Amino acid sequence: MENWNGTELTEFRILGFYELPHLQFSLFITFLLIYLMAFSGNVTILVIIYMEPRLHTPMYFFLCNLSFLDITFTSTVLPKLLHICLTGYQKITYLGCVTQMFFFVICVVSEYCLLAVMAYDRYMAICHPLRYSSIMTFKVCICLSSVSWFCGLLDSTTYLSLLSEYSFCKSNVINHLFCDLKPLLKLSCSGTQSVESAIQVSGALFGFTPLIFIAISYIFIISSILRIRSNKGKRKAFSTCSSHITVIILFFGIILAMYMRPKSAYSIEQDKVFSVLYIFCIPMLNPVIYSLRNDDVKKALRKLRKKLLHR
Repeated sequence: MENWNGTELTEFRILGFYELPHLQFSLFITFLLIYLMAFSGNVTILVIIYMEPRLHTPMYFFLCNLSFLDITFTSTVLPKLLHICLTGYQKITYLGCVTQMFFFVICVVSEYCLLAVMAYDRYMAICHPLRYSSIMTFKVCICLSSVSWFCGLLDSTTYLSLLSEYSFCKSNVINHLFCDLKPLLKLSCSGTQSVESAIQVSGALFGFTPLIFIAISYIFIISSILRIRSNKGKRKAFSTCSSHITVIILFFGIILAMYMRPKSAYSIEQDKVFSVLYIFCIPMLNPVIYSLRNDDVKKALRKLRKKLLHR
Protein backbone atom coordinates (compact mmCIF):
# COMPACT_ATOMS: atom_id res chain seq x y z
CA MET A 1 0.00 0.00 0.00
CA GLU A 2 1.36 3.37 -0.96
CA ASN A 3 1.69 6.17 1.60
CA TRP A 4 1.46 9.63 0.14
CA ASN A 5 2.58 11.52 3.26
CA GLY A 6 0.19 14.42 2.93
CA THR A 7 0.36 14.78 -0.86
CA GLU A 8 -3.05 15.50 -2.40
CA LEU A 9 -4.26 12.56 -4.49
CA THR A 10 -5.12 12.86 -8.18
CA GLU A 11 -5.85 9.18 -8.79
CA PHE A 12 -6.80 6.02 -6.91
CA ARG A 13 -6.19 2.30 -7.26
CA ILE A 14 -9.21 0.00 -7.04
CA LEU A 15 -7.92 -3.38 -5.89
CA GLY A 16 -10.98 -5.45 -6.83
CA PHE A 17 -10.33 -9.13 -6.13
CA TYR A 18 -6.56 -8.67 -5.97
CA GLU A 19 -6.34 -11.51 -3.40
CA LEU A 20 -7.37 -13.97 -6.14
CA PRO A 21 -4.75 -13.38 -8.87
CA HIS A 22 -5.15 -16.88 -10.35
CA LEU A 23 -8.90 -16.34 -10.85
CA GLN A 24 -8.88 -12.96 -12.59
CA PHE A 25 -9.78 -14.25 -16.05
CA SER A 26 -12.44 -16.57 -14.64
CA LEU A 27 -13.89 -13.64 -12.69
CA PHE A 28 -13.84 -11.54 -15.87
CA ILE A 29 -15.81 -14.17 -17.80
CA THR A 30 -18.28 -14.66 -14.93
CA PHE A 31 -18.89 -10.92 -14.42
CA LEU A 32 -19.15 -10.32 -18.16
CA LEU A 33 -21.84 -12.98 -18.51
CA ILE A 34 -23.72 -11.57 -15.52
CA TYR A 35 -23.47 -8.05 -16.95
CA LEU A 36 -24.72 -9.16 -20.36
CA MET A 37 -27.60 -11.06 -18.76
CA ALA A 38 -28.55 -8.09 -16.56
CA PHE A 39 -28.27 -5.62 -19.44
CA SER A 40 -30.14 -7.75 -22.00
CA GLY A 41 -32.80 -8.80 -19.47
CA ASN A 42 -33.63 -5.25 -18.46
CA VAL A 43 -33.54 -3.99 -22.06
CA THR A 44 -35.94 -6.81 -22.96
CA ILE A 45 -38.33 -5.67 -20.22
CA LEU A 46 -38.20 -2.10 -21.60
CA VAL A 47 -38.83 -3.29 -25.18
CA ILE A 48 -41.70 -5.60 -24.19
CA ILE A 49 -43.50 -2.88 -22.24
CA TYR A 50 -42.96 -0.32 -25.00
CA MET A 51 -44.29 -2.62 -27.73
CA GLU A 52 -47.25 -4.11 -25.86
CA PRO A 53 -50.13 -1.58 -25.44
CA ARG A 54 -51.77 -3.71 -22.73
CA LEU A 55 -48.75 -3.08 -20.53
CA HIS A 56 -49.03 0.71 -20.74
CA THR A 57 -50.24 0.93 -17.16
CA PRO A 58 -48.77 2.58 -14.02
CA MET A 59 -47.40 -0.74 -12.71
CA TYR A 60 -45.34 -1.34 -15.84
CA PHE A 61 -44.36 2.32 -16.15
CA PHE A 62 -42.66 2.00 -12.76
CA LEU A 63 -41.15 -1.32 -13.82
CA CYS A 64 -39.60 0.49 -16.81
CA ASN A 65 -38.03 2.96 -14.38
CA LEU A 66 -36.70 0.05 -12.30
CA SER A 67 -35.18 -1.62 -15.36
CA PHE A 68 -33.56 1.63 -16.49
CA LEU A 69 -32.14 2.10 -12.98
CA ASP A 70 -30.68 -1.42 -13.03
CA ILE A 71 -29.05 -0.79 -16.41
CA THR A 72 -27.50 2.45 -15.12
CA PHE A 73 -26.56 0.77 -11.84
CA THR A 74 -24.57 -2.06 -13.42
CA SER A 75 -23.08 0.14 -16.16
CA THR A 76 -21.73 2.52 -13.53
CA VAL A 77 -19.67 -0.13 -11.73
CA LEU A 78 -19.12 -3.24 -13.83
CA PRO A 79 -17.20 -1.93 -16.90
CA LYS A 80 -14.33 -0.67 -14.73
CA LEU A 81 -14.25 -3.87 -12.67
CA LEU A 82 -14.23 -5.94 -15.86
CA HIS A 83 -11.30 -3.85 -17.12
CA ILE A 84 -9.41 -4.46 -13.86
CA CYS A 85 -9.99 -8.22 -14.01
CA LEU A 86 -8.94 -8.45 -17.66
CA THR A 87 -5.92 -6.11 -17.76
CA GLY A 88 -4.89 -5.72 -14.12
CA TYR A 89 -4.92 -1.93 -14.58
CA GLN A 90 -6.34 -0.68 -11.29
CA LYS A 91 -5.92 3.09 -11.57
CA ILE A 92 -8.84 5.50 -11.78
CA THR A 93 -8.70 9.30 -11.76
CA TYR A 94 -10.09 11.30 -8.85
CA LEU A 95 -12.81 12.68 -11.16
CA GLY A 96 -13.62 9.20 -12.46
CA CYS A 97 -13.85 7.83 -8.91
CA VAL A 98 -16.13 10.62 -7.68
CA THR A 99 -18.30 10.31 -10.81
CA GLN A 100 -18.69 6.57 -10.26
CA MET A 101 -19.69 7.13 -6.64
CA PHE A 102 -22.10 9.93 -7.64
CA PHE A 103 -24.09 7.82 -10.10
CA PHE A 104 -23.94 4.76 -7.85
CA VAL A 105 -25.59 6.66 -4.95
CA ILE A 106 -28.22 8.13 -7.31
CA CYS A 107 -29.19 4.64 -8.48
CA VAL A 108 -29.29 3.05 -5.01
CA VAL A 109 -31.37 5.80 -3.37
CA SER A 110 -33.68 6.19 -6.38
CA GLU A 111 -34.35 2.45 -6.31
CA TYR A 112 -35.22 2.62 -2.59
CA CYS A 113 -37.80 5.30 -3.31
CA LEU A 114 -39.08 3.69 -6.51
CA LEU A 115 -39.80 0.42 -4.69
CA ALA A 116 -41.86 2.43 -2.19
CA VAL A 117 -43.73 4.10 -5.06
CA MET A 118 -44.44 0.67 -6.59
CA ALA A 119 -45.84 -0.48 -3.23
CA TYR A 120 -48.16 2.55 -3.23
CA ASP A 121 -49.26 1.67 -6.76
CA ARG A 122 -50.13 -1.89 -5.66
CA TYR A 123 -51.93 -0.50 -2.60
CA MET A 124 -54.13 1.71 -4.77
CA ALA A 125 -54.80 -1.09 -7.29
CA ILE A 126 -55.86 -3.66 -4.68
CA CYS A 127 -57.33 -1.56 -1.86
CA HIS A 128 -59.02 1.11 -4.00
CA PRO A 129 -59.65 -0.50 -7.43
CA LEU A 130 -62.58 1.77 -8.35
CA ARG A 131 -60.54 4.94 -7.79
CA TYR A 132 -57.28 3.54 -9.18
CA SER A 133 -57.52 4.81 -12.76
CA SER A 134 -58.64 8.28 -11.70
CA ILE A 135 -55.86 8.68 -9.11
CA MET A 136 -52.92 6.92 -10.80
CA THR A 137 -52.95 9.06 -13.95
CA PHE A 138 -49.95 9.37 -16.24
CA LYS A 139 -49.18 12.78 -14.76
CA VAL A 140 -49.16 11.36 -11.22
CA CYS A 141 -46.90 8.48 -12.33
CA ILE A 142 -44.45 10.94 -13.87
CA CYS A 143 -44.43 12.99 -10.65
CA LEU A 144 -43.88 9.94 -8.42
CA SER A 145 -41.02 8.57 -10.54
CA SER A 146 -39.47 12.06 -10.76
CA VAL A 147 -39.53 12.35 -6.96
CA SER A 148 -37.70 9.01 -6.73
CA TRP A 149 -34.97 10.20 -9.10
CA PHE A 150 -34.81 13.57 -7.34
CA CYS A 151 -34.24 11.90 -3.94
CA GLY A 152 -31.30 9.99 -5.42
CA LEU A 153 -29.89 13.15 -6.98
CA LEU A 154 -30.32 15.11 -3.74
CA ASP A 155 -28.60 12.46 -1.63
CA SER A 156 -25.74 12.01 -4.08
CA THR A 157 -25.20 15.77 -4.44
CA THR A 158 -25.08 16.08 -0.64
CA TYR A 159 -22.30 13.49 -0.43
CA LEU A 160 -20.46 15.10 -3.32
CA SER A 161 -20.53 18.54 -1.69
CA LEU A 162 -19.29 17.11 1.62
CA LEU A 163 -16.50 15.14 -0.05
CA SER A 164 -15.35 18.20 -1.99
CA GLU A 165 -14.22 19.72 1.32
CA TYR A 166 -12.09 16.68 2.20
CA SER A 167 -8.52 15.95 1.22
CA PHE A 168 -7.30 12.43 0.51
CA CYS A 169 -3.68 11.89 1.37
CA LYS A 170 -3.29 8.75 3.49
CA SER A 171 -3.14 6.35 0.57
CA ASN A 172 -4.48 5.99 -2.94
CA VAL A 173 -5.55 2.36 -2.54
CA ILE A 174 -9.27 1.51 -2.42
CA ASN A 175 -9.63 -2.08 -1.22
CA HIS A 176 -13.04 -2.57 -2.79
CA LEU A 177 -14.72 -3.36 -6.12
CA PHE A 178 -15.52 0.27 -6.97
CA CYS A 179 -15.40 3.81 -5.53
CA ASP A 180 -17.83 3.39 -2.66
CA LEU A 181 -18.25 5.87 0.17
CA LYS A 182 -16.91 3.93 3.15
CA PRO A 183 -13.67 2.69 1.52
CA LEU A 184 -13.13 6.20 0.14
CA LEU A 185 -13.53 7.78 3.58
CA LYS A 186 -10.77 5.55 4.94
CA LEU A 187 -8.31 7.45 2.73
CA SER A 188 -9.27 10.90 4.01
CA CYS A 189 -6.82 12.83 6.14
CA SER A 190 -9.66 15.13 7.20
CA GLY A 191 -12.31 14.42 9.81
CA THR A 192 -15.07 12.29 8.28
CA GLN A 193 -17.74 12.81 10.93
CA SER A 194 -19.98 14.91 8.67
CA VAL A 195 -20.16 12.28 5.91
CA GLU A 196 -20.56 9.43 8.40
CA SER A 197 -23.46 11.33 10.00
CA ALA A 198 -24.92 11.96 6.53
CA ILE A 199 -24.75 8.20 5.79
CA GLN A 200 -26.73 7.44 8.95
CA VAL A 201 -29.30 10.16 8.20
CA SER A 202 -29.58 9.00 4.59
CA GLY A 203 -30.04 5.39 5.72
CA ALA A 204 -32.90 6.44 7.99
CA LEU A 205 -34.50 8.87 5.53
CA PHE A 206 -34.09 7.01 2.24
CA GLY A 207 -33.68 3.47 3.57
CA PHE A 208 -35.86 2.82 6.60
CA THR A 209 -38.57 5.37 5.74
CA PRO A 210 -39.40 3.74 2.35
CA LEU A 211 -39.16 0.33 4.02
CA ILE A 212 -41.67 1.36 6.73
CA PHE A 213 -43.95 2.85 4.04
CA ILE A 214 -43.75 -0.41 2.08
CA ALA A 215 -44.51 -2.47 5.20
CA ILE A 216 -47.58 -0.36 6.03
CA SER A 217 -48.78 -0.56 2.40
CA TYR A 218 -48.53 -4.34 2.42
CA ILE A 219 -50.37 -4.64 5.73
CA PHE A 220 -53.34 -2.97 4.03
CA ILE A 221 -52.80 -4.96 0.81
CA ILE A 222 -52.71 -8.34 2.58
CA SER A 223 -55.74 -7.36 4.65
CA SER A 224 -57.67 -6.53 1.45
CA ILE A 225 -56.57 -9.76 -0.25
CA LEU A 226 -57.75 -11.85 2.71
CA ARG A 227 -61.21 -10.26 2.41
CA ILE A 228 -61.54 -11.43 -1.20
CA ARG A 229 -63.97 -14.37 -1.19
CA SER A 230 -62.82 -16.38 -4.20
CA ASN A 231 -59.51 -18.25 -4.15
CA LYS A 232 -58.97 -17.31 -7.79
CA GLY A 233 -59.33 -13.62 -6.92
CA LYS A 234 -56.90 -13.98 -4.03
CA ARG A 235 -54.31 -15.70 -6.23
CA LYS A 236 -54.67 -13.05 -8.95
CA ALA A 237 -54.30 -10.20 -6.45
CA PHE A 238 -51.33 -11.80 -4.75
CA SER A 239 -49.60 -12.58 -8.07
CA THR A 240 -49.44 -8.86 -8.87
CA CYS A 241 -47.50 -8.28 -5.61
CA SER A 242 -45.32 -11.39 -5.28
CA SER A 243 -42.61 -10.20 -7.70
CA HIS A 244 -42.41 -6.82 -5.98
CA ILE A 245 -42.16 -8.43 -2.52
CA THR A 246 -39.32 -10.69 -3.71
CA VAL A 247 -37.35 -7.74 -5.11
CA ILE A 248 -37.90 -5.74 -1.90
CA ILE A 249 -36.57 -8.55 0.30
CA LEU A 250 -33.47 -8.95 -1.89
CA PHE A 251 -32.68 -5.26 -2.34
CA PHE A 252 -33.43 -3.84 1.09
CA GLY A 253 -32.07 -6.85 2.94
CA ILE A 254 -28.67 -6.73 1.27
CA ILE A 255 -28.21 -2.95 1.10
CA LEU A 256 -29.32 -2.21 4.67
CA ALA A 257 -27.27 -5.11 6.05
CA MET A 258 -24.22 -3.63 4.34
CA TYR A 259 -24.56 0.08 5.07
CA MET A 260 -26.22 0.14 8.48
CA ARG A 261 -23.71 -2.08 10.26
CA PRO A 262 -21.85 -0.57 13.23
CA LYS A 263 -18.14 0.18 12.83
CA SER A 264 -17.23 -2.77 15.04
CA ALA A 265 -18.85 -5.16 12.55
CA TYR A 266 -17.26 -3.60 9.45
CA SER A 267 -15.29 -5.97 7.23
CA ILE A 268 -14.04 -5.28 3.72
CA GLU A 269 -14.37 -8.96 2.84
CA GLN A 270 -18.04 -8.88 3.83
CA ASP A 271 -18.49 -5.66 1.84
CA LYS A 272 -17.14 -7.34 -1.29
CA VAL A 273 -19.53 -10.27 -0.86
CA PHE A 274 -22.49 -7.93 -0.33
CA SER A 275 -21.40 -5.86 -3.34
CA VAL A 276 -21.33 -8.93 -5.59
CA LEU A 277 -24.87 -9.74 -4.46
CA TYR A 278 -26.47 -6.34 -5.05
CA ILE A 279 -24.37 -5.05 -7.96
CA PHE A 280 -24.42 -8.25 -9.98
CA CYS A 281 -27.23 -10.50 -8.77
CA ILE A 282 -30.14 -8.10 -8.12
CA PRO A 283 -30.10 -6.34 -11.55
CA MET A 284 -29.73 -9.76 -13.20
CA LEU A 285 -32.54 -11.34 -11.15
CA ASN A 286 -35.08 -8.49 -11.38
CA PRO A 287 -36.11 -9.19 -15.03
CA VAL A 288 -36.28 -12.92 -14.27
CA ILE A 289 -38.46 -12.37 -11.18
CA TYR A 290 -40.84 -10.03 -13.01
CA SER A 291 -41.09 -12.20 -16.13
CA LEU A 292 -41.36 -15.66 -14.56
CA ARG A 293 -43.92 -14.59 -11.96
CA ASN A 294 -46.01 -12.31 -14.15
CA ASP A 295 -48.47 -13.73 -16.67
CA ASP A 296 -48.88 -10.44 -18.56
CA VAL A 297 -45.13 -10.13 -19.15
CA LYS A 298 -44.86 -13.80 -20.20
CA LYS A 299 -47.72 -13.36 -22.72
CA ALA A 300 -46.12 -10.18 -24.10
CA LEU A 301 -42.76 -11.95 -24.35
CA ARG A 302 -44.31 -14.84 -26.30
CA LYS A 303 -46.08 -12.35 -28.58
CA LEU A 304 -42.82 -10.49 -29.23
CA ARG A 305 -41.00 -13.77 -29.94
CA LYS A 306 -43.63 -14.75 -32.50
CA LYS A 307 -43.31 -11.37 -34.22
CA LEU A 308 -39.54 -11.74 -34.46
CA LEU A 309 -39.73 -15.35 -35.74
CA HIS A 310 -42.25 -14.48 -38.49
CA ARG A 311 -40.27 -11.60 -39.92
